[in-house]
Amino acid sequence: MSETTVDRILFRLKTRGPESIADLSAAFGVTSEAVRQLLVKLEAEGLVAFEDQRAGRGRPKRLWRLTETGHARFPDRHADLSLSLLDAVRAEFGEAGLDRLIARREAEQRQAYLRATDGAGSLEERVARLADLRHREGYMAEWWREEDGALLLIENHCPICAAAASCQNLCRSELTVFREALGSDATVERVDHVLAGGRRCAYRVTAA
Repeated sequence: MSETTVDRILFRLKTRGPESIADLSAAFGVTSEAVRQLLVKLEAEGLVAFEDQRAGRGRPKRLWRLTETGHARFPDRHADLSLSLLDAVRAEFGEAGLDRLIARREAEQRQAYLRATDGAGSLEERVARLADLRHREGYMAEWWREEDGALLLIENHCPICAAAASCQNLCRSELTVFREALGSDATVERVDHVLAGGRRCAYRVTAA
């Protein structure tokens, strides 16, 4: 298996969550044994780990997932610099100054996202445009329609995670901007959150 296949499997575990050897084998058209050997190698490097899930009778299902080290393979937009800048703003201008900085960032995001969704003919198109913009910003974003008709906006990676952990107002401002960008006829609810222990951030969007 090539390094390209290695990267594709790591990316799939990042974007799809835990999967079995059979799932990965079917997804990439390679043998289960080849996938197993690769996962054992990645486990030794500390990039993946497994957990056995039991559902009813029979043998438990072994699922493979990224470790914290595996997640760190994906870019975080210069986390150390971001944290240093936040600390410097706090030290120089206090929490009030930091709040003003976040408010300015929120206003700039709002304008960019409103431009991106302007002219969209439907809520689905607005969500698709927002997901495309977030994907280009490094969030590995995607979207799909749930069986009940709701739209799910998924962010499989958070390039500002370290900064958001230090200043959670960053996340609160983003949810506000999403709601404004998608319009008053949409209800946006965060249903999964990295900072709350989730493996990703996810937003459920329904017609208001």
